[in-house]
Amino acid sequence: MDIEKLIKSTTREIRPYRPGKPIAEVKRELGLKRVYKLASNENPLGPSPKAIAAIKRASIDINRYPESGCFYLKERLAEIYGLEPDNFVIGNGSDELIALTLRTFLNPGDEVIVSKPTFLMYEFYSKMEGANLKIVPMNNFKYDLDAILDVVTDKTKIIFIANPDNPCGTYVTKNEIERFIDRLPSDVILFHDEAYYEFMQMDDYPDLFGYIKNKPVIIARTFSKVYGLAGLRIGYGIADKRVAEHINKVRDPFNVNSLAQAGALAALDDRDFVEKVVKLTKENREYLFKEFERLGLNYVRSYTNCIIVEIGDRAQDLLSYLLKNGIIVRDMSVWGLNKHIRVSVGLKHENREFVKLLEEFIKKEIKK
Repeated sequence: MDIEKLIKSTTREIRPYRPGKPIAEVKRELGLKRVYKLASNENPLGPSPKAIAAIKRASIDINRYPESGCFYLKERLAEIYGLEPDNFVIGNGSDELIALTLRTFLNPGDEVIVSKPTFLMYEFYSKMEGANLKIVPMNNFKYDLDAILDVVTDKTKIIFIANPDNPCGTYVTKNEIERFIDRLPSDVILFHDEAYYEFMQMDDYPDLFGYIKNKPVIIARTFSKVYGLAGLRIGYGIADKRVAEHINKVRDPFNVNSLAQAGALAALDDRDFVEKVVKLTKENREYLFKEFERLGLNYVRSYTNCIIVEIGDRAQDLLSYLLKNGIIVRDMSVWGLNKHIRVSVGLKHENREFVKLLEEFIKKEIKK
């Protein structure tokens, strides 16, 4: 039996996504009692207490299928943003919204444009759907919008932009993205991924809601980051009603579980918790910036909860050293950045332990 002959060509070419190692796995493999995970841009404070309480209440009914249309969550989102419930698509994480967008709109021969380095799932799902993929290098870890426009053809269907970006943490300004959209052909979909939107406190950060009615713009947001619900997998897309309608056609029934819906609904109404997370993230991010400067390390100035740091030829050795000492950070080689690591902004004691081990490694290994 030749299994290879059975596999479709697009599947054969895909490299599996490699997430950051879970804490339990590292403890088990290395026999460690204490492990800090600073690899996956998670919220170290956890979810809002209000979200936890709502999840507990909803758990009584998990013998029932969830509400398939996420009615109450869409109603609340519409109220918050001044839109209609029909403007929303709720997904099993914002990752599913990427897959659903491609599933809905991509025809054989269509082109998808992504940048590099950026969120890996754009390329992953595009390949899965058999897209003709065009990759445009970033310019100094920031989207090169002019270079993207230069490769647009009459076959271009979807462009993915994470704003702010993961893993880079950089963002495209209001004027930059509006100029880009105005120059974009009207039949090209812009998927504007705002997974880290709540961290953005910059006056020049774009608001693309005004484009939804007249342009094929899809805005994606998530409850995984600032809201701390990564384990429940829930996100949402915002688009013109007609766009949302067609995406909802290809969405799996019951794609968002009932606990996720309850947690997300309660999380939206705990603004104090969100403000606390944003404030602590900014303070701890600034601490890491100062420590990288003290240690003479180049880094990408991030506006999210993660930072890319240049280590040099010993980056893989540092990853191993940190792991053996109970710190998980992100290996950037999968993005082709073999001399870098990405560290998530953790709690104060986690960040200080990371810096202590980083400094030890530099003194012992790099400067010896």
